[in-house]
Amino acid sequence: MILHITEATALPGHRLHVRFSNGQEGDVDLSQEFTGPVFSALLDDDQFNRVEVHTLFHTVTWSNGADLAPEYLLDLLQHQQQGHAA
Repeated sequence: MILHITEATALPGHRLHVRFSNGQEGDVDLSQEFTGPVFSALLDDDQFNRVEVHTLFHTVTWSNGADLAPEYLLDLLQHQQQGHAA
């Protein structure tokens, strides 16, 4: 089964609450992930808060062309949850 993002909501501190098609969901901290010209623009709160779920590809996208794959976000979420559980 292909993994999709079904919902993404911007939270303070450059975090996203994401829900996946496999039923998993959680808050992902992206504050350390934005490098390079496309992603560094998302350090601006107004730009970051314009997050959307792409209707065709079911990825997290922003109007400046930045996007994040569901697999990347799920891996990051699981890694961050493991770090907090330790």
